[in-house]
Amino acid sequence: MRPFCIVFAPLVLLLISAAALPQSVASRPDPEIAKMAKEVSAKNIEATIRKLVSFGTRNTLSQQDDPNRGIGAARDWIYAEFQRISADCGGCLDVQKQSFVQPAAPRVPQPTTLTNVFAVLRGTSDPDRVYVVSGHYDSMCSSPTDAVCDAPGANDDASGTAVSIELARVMSKRRFDATIVFMAVPGEEQGLLGAAYYAEQAKQNKVNIDAMFTNDIVGGVTTQKRSPFRNKMRVFSEGVPSSETEQEASTRRSVGGENDSPSRQLARYIKEQADRNLKGFGVMMIYRRDRYGRGGDHIPFVERGFSAVRFTESDEDYDHQHQNVRSENGKFYGDTPEYVDFEYTANVARVNLAALAALAKAPARPRGVGLQQGLSNDTVLRWEANTDQDLAGYEIVWRDTTAAEWTGSRSVGNVTTYTMAGMSKDNFFFGVRAVDKEGNKSQVVYPRPVAPPRTAAPASRAQ
Repeated sequence: MRPFCIVFAPLVLLLISAAALPQSVASRPDPEIAKMAKEVSAKNIEATIRKLVSFGTRNTLSQQDDPNRGIGAARDWIYAEFQRISADCGGCLDVQKQSFVQPAAPRVPQPTTLTNVFAVLRGTSDPDRVYVVSGHYDSMCSSPTDAVCDAPGANDDASGTAVSIELARVMSKRRFDATIVFMAVPGEEQGLLGAAYYAEQAKQNKVNIDAMFTNDIVGGVTTQKRSPFRNKMRVFSEGVPSSETEQEASTRRSVGGENDSPSRQLARYIKEQADRNLKGFGVMMIYRRDRYGRGGDHIPFVERGFSAVRFTESDEDYDHQHQNVRSENGKFYGDTPEYVDFEYTANVARVNLAALAALAKAPARPRGVGLQQGLSNDTVLRWEANTDQDLAGYEIVWRDTTAAEWTGSRSVGNVTTYTMAGMSKDNFFFGVRAVDKEGNKSQVVYPRPVAPPRTAAPASRAQ
């Protein structure tokens, strides 16, 4: 295995006036994202799902040396598919296998080799900033340790793996400022094992994963076609960070912010981009880390301090998840392709694409964002200067403390401090994001409380 390394390239900071900031571009659909969204193919997604199902079982404990059945056959096919996509774009993807030996665990009776498969589309101007999109390619029957039963796993989670592969096919034809990793992992049903290994290696190697999406059960089960939520998918995001220290928790309790973790900001960004770029299909933000008492592959990432969310269909059917394939009393059980709505899955892929492309085209998030403490009905924000070569400036956003999404925004130019006159920090939540010359916007950064500087020039002030 080759280590996944990203080389930092120094960039030049450009200074422009507030008058030069684009004011309305970002509210219109992005034409390049619209082109890519049209290229997402439900037929390709169907073909991928059916191919993965054809391996009979993809249980993590199943055979790894049979070319036709088991998780090894699925692993090798995914790797070859990423290689084929890379060949079509002139070798633009770095396709890798990341293997490790998982020791015996509650759902792993004996040490077992697991292999993450991923394709890296390296960024052009900011390759150190990384976005990961993933699905898990393992499957299970009623028992996660049954390695021989048929476990087609069409929805859970051939659908999410198909999204990752289809995004690689479409997005590899373009170039982005930041790096995108298209990934498929095993061991999810055994305890999020493949994702945990990747996340831990990223943490140890100090990889700057700015956001991670896991797609898990995104097939739009056909038994729920009449649901009133059929034109939406769910995005699960945690409020209080899983990696929060006691000191950070104490600060959060003193100023608020239970609803403003980096992962919650990511969910808002995803919904914003879906609303901006897609018609007829959108996002339901769910204020939970995952479904009630359950978990997915984004959790190892948030536990290690990365922002990450889970994408899942709006309504699930548990007769077609984690079931031995069978008929009982005239009723069919099993996760087979006829219960997957491939166009629904394609729409989920389009939501992923809109957010991923916007993130990877946009500047990096501002660093060191702070909200100045003190008794005042004005709110003073400050941050460190970005080094993106196409930076235009910054935007301050705000919302009522009970609002789910950012409702107000103001372009403030290429400054590093700004005063929101007459807007009390007690009455609103604020955030800061960077904007480039084409109007691409970074994720919002929620400010931490900071002391007033001892000596400083007067802050720019709202008129």
